[in-house]
Amino acid sequence: MYEKRAVSLTRVCLLVCPLWCISLLHLLQRRSLAPSQVAKRKPDDEYTPLTQQLTKKGRKLSCSQRVPLSPLPLLPLPVPITSESVSNHESFIRNLLAKPFKVPIPNYQGGFSGRALGVRRSGVRRALHDPEEPNALVLYEPPPLTAHDQLKGEADKQPVHVVVDPVLCNILRPHQREGVKFMYECVTGVRIDNAYGCIMADEMGLGKTLQCITLMWTLLRQGPDCKPLISKAIVVAPSSLVKNWYNEIYKWLGGRVQPLAIDSGTKDEIDKKLQAFMQTYRGRPVNPILIISYETFRLHAHVLHKGEVGLVLCDEGHRLKNSENQTYQALMGLQARRRVLLSGTPIQNDLLEYFSLVHFVNQGILGTAQEFRKQFEIPILRGQDACATDAERARGQECLDRLAGIVNRCLIRRTSALLSKYLPVKYEQVICVKLTPLQEKLYSEFINSESIRKTVNEVDDGRGSKKGGKGMMSALSSITTLKKLCNHPDLVYEKISQRAEGFEKAAQHLPSNYDVKKVLPELSGKLMVLDCLLAVVKSTTTDKVVLVSNYTQTLDLFEKLCGHRNYNYVRLDGTMSIKKRAKVVDKFNDPTSPDFIFMLSSKAGGCGLNLIGANRLVMFDPDWNPANDDQAMARVWRDGQRKPCFIYRLLSTGTIEEKIFQRQAHKKALSSCVVDNEEDVARHFSLADLRDLFKLEKNTLSDTHDKFKCKRCVNRIQVKPPGEEYDCTADLSYWHHCADKRGLVDGILKQCWDAGLSFVFYQKSHQQKTTP
Repeated sequence: MYEKRAVSLTRVCLLVCPLWCISLLHLLQRRSLAPSQVAKRKPDDEYTPLTQQLTKKGRKLSCSQRVPLSPLPLLPLPVPITSESVSNHESFIRNLLAKPFKVPIPNYQGGFSGRALGVRRSGVRRALHDPEEPNALVLYEPPPLTAHDQLKGEADKQPVHVVVDPVLCNILRPHQREGVKFMYECVTGVRIDNAYGCIMADEMGLGKTLQCITLMWTLLRQGPDCKPLISKAIVVAPSSLVKNWYNEIYKWLGGRVQPLAIDSGTKDEIDKKLQAFMQTYRGRPVNPILIISYETFRLHAHVLHKGEVGLVLCDEGHRLKNSENQTYQALMGLQARRRVLLSGTPIQNDLLEYFSLVHFVNQGILGTAQEFRKQFEIPILRGQDACATDAERARGQECLDRLAGIVNRCLIRRTSALLSKYLPVKYEQVICVKLTPLQEKLYSEFINSESIRKTVNEVDDGRGSKKGGKGMMSALSSITTLKKLCNHPDLVYEKISQRAEGFEKAAQHLPSNYDVKKVLPELSGKLMVLDCLLAVVKSTTTDKVVLVSNYTQTLDLFEKLCGHRNYNYVRLDGTMSIKKRAKVVDKFNDPTSPDFIFMLSSKAGGCGLNLIGANRLVMFDPDWNPANDDQAMARVWRDGQRKPCFIYRLLSTGTIEEKIFQRQAHKKALSSCVVDNEEDVARHFSLADLRDLFKLEKNTLSDTHDKFKCKRCVNRIQVKPPGEEYDCTADLSYWHHCADKRGLVDGILKQCWDAGLSFVFYQKSHQQKTTP
């Protein structure tokens, strides 16, 4: 009975655990049955259910419903598991896994020198990139091994080549390759002992950003000792260019590096990000490049001063022209011996600012500020004066040569003339526009008023007062008022209505139907010329126009004009957020965009923007600093431009605007002597002429041209054109001079001559190439 139950249980469990049941069945079959047990077996015992076969209601099935069970075949007994069989299996698996790894790629040879999984590096150290490849840019070449060094056989200590990544090398232009090599030699101390800084002073449009990205990527990846020279770098830029730097790095390097751009956030959030960036001591940091604005750097300098940084890059470095401000001091406190400063205009106002820039990158190379002023600044300025004696000029030239010999070892500068190979022709035109009768009356009464006479007597050089204080504020306010009056009487209407100083009787000169809410172009000479210019461009071409001004009030005036003429426009000034600027620029550059005019505030967005969607730019008013105007005028003549470019610089004839422009020419002459090493810079303006600001020259076509005492023009006709070797970077005396429209090459400007033009200077960027 027990055996029967065991067999039944075995059959039931066969479905649950077959292996265990088979072993149990073998065990039961080996047992023999007794004769008494054989006799007692019943015929229906062969019908044993496989399971406890029950109906759905739980009742037993009848014999007729039972399924007969066929005899199970005898299975061989399993081999007993022993320690010997376990060891054999383990050794077999271990032998399989102990085989050397093979790369599952046919004919795989591994990278030139990069680490690859399963590929063992040889004992000889290799450069990261092959220096023998075509078009390779080698920044460092190890000295050849002597016979003694070869016998020593210390292959693991030999320096290797430093080669620019081919991803970047293949897109660098010749002058950019030269710039990268120059900066690398400076930051590695090759050019000057114990000095690791340099100034990249290329003019706008030559690719300073790409050159610096190439330098950073090279330093972060390799070095002569087969390891990176730096682990992290900081890029300090104006707030409007933080996102631009991030986009440029992603554009040229893709996902090879993840920069950290900080352009927004609370103080605690920014501090947390900066601490994480600075506390990376071992291994490679996740974000090896930090991009931060000058303002944010100054506010969070205490965090960035806690550790060492391999390299710091300062874009628009002329912001560091004052060594006394907080931003300069905060950057000087950074623990970074490798420093690169980017500025297309290293000299903007005076040589002391130039000293501040050089002192920042290589401290002590020019001595102290007092020593620099005594040895260089004073003699050079005296030699540049139009009234200087021959001895003073010789002394100034000697100091210039000595200064250039020191600074040129850490400064590289190329002019925009190099762009002529890659860009279309640019025509730059300085346009003198006559004042309207209303402007002339208001201008004359203002400068002849009693209050202004007191101000004029205190003016020193147009920027302030010798006596300072109240007189300085009065002088600056008066200059600003005159500049706004040159733009349009609307800009000074509030003072006219209040009968402010200088405008006591001005209200009687306004027309009876004068309404400041409506735009009246005929009340301003420059606005009449602009109105005519826009109408001709709109009706005869498909070109787009960029309008630039220093004042938001002038941009408001432009908006009224566009609304009056039904022109589509966009406006960028200080009120626009940084994120929105990129979208506005991209939309305007789209050829399918309906926008015709891009209004730009030179104070807010004159740097770094690429507005190649337009090929005509109007500089409506000049700035004291020539760098601001140059930056703004470089927005359209950039990489990607396909049309000839036309730059229009509007000046009110005989007014303070021409005086400002003359001062710009004086500063550019100084810059070209010191930075560009030009010897024969024309000296046209004395310091006494530059101080003569509050004076209206009525009987002239151009006060600037009169001061030239031009010998190429006879009876207001240019009888001898400038040589073909001159371009837009030449002195204004070597430009074309036009007292009438017959000499103009711009057909658009010819149609606007009768709107109020009195004189035009123009020059082109390079000789236009013609195909046979």
